[in-house]
Amino acid sequence: MSNAIQWTPEAEARLKEIPFFVRPAARKKIETFAREREITEITVEVYEQAKQKFGEK
Repeated sequence: MSNAIQWTPEAEARLKEIPFFVRPAARKKIETFAREREITEITVEVYEQAKQKFGEK
């Protein structure tokens, strides 16, 4: 089983709005959020859910 998480282009674009110096940590947190829920694709909806969970605006 592969642990690779796919990102939709829209979700990738949202990720690029995060400052580059925190982007790797944000990506990791969002992917962990998805894995915990057995989600294999990060969509804008998943991205927004993860952001809300971590209390980021």
